[in-house]
Amino acid sequence: MMDYKLLHALSVLINQQSFEKAANKLCITQSAISQRIKLLEQTIGQPVVIRKQPITATRIGKKLLAHYQQVCLLEQDVLPEINAQHISEKVAINLATNADSLATWLVDAISDVTHLHKIALNLHIADENQTINYLKNGEVFGAISCQDKALPGCTLDKLGDMHYSLVASPEFKQRYFDTGITVKQLKQAPAAAYDQHDDMHIEFIASTFGLPGGSFPCHTVRSSEAFVNFAKKGLAYCLIPKLQIQQELSSGQLIDLMPNQSVTRTLYWHRWVLLKGAFKYLSDAIIDRAQIAIKSQ
Repeated sequence: MMDYKLLHALSVLINQQSFEKAANKLCITQSAISQRIKLLEQTIGQPVVIRKQPITATRIGKKLLAHYQQVCLLEQDVLPEINAQHISEKVAINLATNADSLATWLVDAISDVTHLHKIALNLHIADENQTINYLKNGEVFGAISCQDKALPGCTLDKLGDMHYSLVASPEFKQRYFDTGITVKQLKQAPAAAYDQHDDMHIEFIASTFGLPGGSFPCHTVRSSEAFVNFAKKGLAYCLIPKLQIQQELSSGQLIDLMPNQSVTRTLYWHRWVLLKGAFKYLSDAIIDRAQIAIKSQ
């Protein structure tokens, strides 16, 4: 029989990324949580975590985490109703999203549900190529991703196509691209990418101009809102969702540098097959809000 106290310790350790912080979270000593992890490993006969920074779960550890997350979901489903009128504790919900969805339509979906249900939401934010890994590792119940194939035990719905425009401020355009965009000018003009996993800008410049990544200056800006501000302040030219900058384009604060070309990313909502209660309501809200917002581009 599986000791779920040990699985809970593993889950907290991975989330907290520290034995000390995990111990504080569980109100036990650091030695005690170490013993729980060791006991779990002795029970299954193999390691469940890789003890280095960042602390990561092994292959079997990831399977145990996925199982534990689904058990937690089933436990919450046995409650008569998941809302503020029937329970006093919040329902803990983990999901993974890309930053652009969070900056545009996702908050509305979250708002639709949290006004009716008591939810403690934990968001894992990553590039849309990477979010699926959180679902695969059992850390979330759902993920917004560009992967078009469902994982085992999961299902997906297409949310829609997000269109990205290459934009800059009028001052930036005049300074760097006054006579048009050329390879020579691209080697001087600073761009912006989300992080080291964000390949959208690099792929676009490489396919359009034949200029490889690393041959032009590029800021790393881990915020969709900062992307817009960098562009508006003339610090960089960026690929930004049209949905996010409709007002800036209309007012002339930002200029579409290549109005006849854009980048499209198709987004899908991946989640566990069996969902009930607040999880089901949030999943439905994500699908509805995304499809409405994306159609308005």
